[in-house]
Amino acid sequence: MAFPDDVLTEDEEVVLHLHPHGKALVRPVLVLVLGVAAVVAAGILLPDGEAGRIGLYLVAGLVLVLAVVFALVPYLTWRSTHYLFTTERVLLQQGILSRDRRDIPLGRINDHSMNQRFVERLFGCGTLTIESAGERGQSVLVDVPRVEQVQTRLYELAEAHHDRHSLGDGEMRDIMADMRDGRLLRDPTA
Repeated sequence: MAFPDDVLTEDEEVVLHLHPHGKALVRPVLVLVLGVAAVVAAGILLPDGEAGRIGLYLVAGLVLVLAVVFALVPYLTWRSTHYLFTTERVLLQQGILSRDRRDIPLGRINDHSMNQRFVERLFGCGTLTIESAGERGQSVLVDVPRVEQVQTRLYELAEAHHDRHSLGDGEMRDIMADMRDGRLLRDPTA
């Protein structure tokens, strides 16, 4: 479930490609371990014979359903959630069967903030909130690994994008002079 390269523009480069922190997989792993323990315990504790075998099959079937719902689905959700930071935008994508993707151009980012609860600080992750000028406004990235470094990198990307796409002082003075002289567009021969 890698992020497809064909969504990038020609000049765009990937700077960071992240999934949510691995702590999101703690609960699914515990569910699997407890499920296997339940099946083993049922195999040991249930009586021999037809009734014991039926009971073991019921326990194993229940464990299988619980493993799919509480282990496989969270794993696939974690694996299919992408936080992609490029030289032009932030792409957020998630979804197993259906897909939801949000592109936030770096030039439209108004603000970004980071939040870490105590447990998240222990694990080295946190929540990154990106506010953008747009209809959807705020995007919340949960369980971002190394969130402090990611927020710093996002700031650097936004500043570099601004520097690349803004006019220098000399260019701005030329445009203002042209406007004062009544020329809205610069004449390249002048």
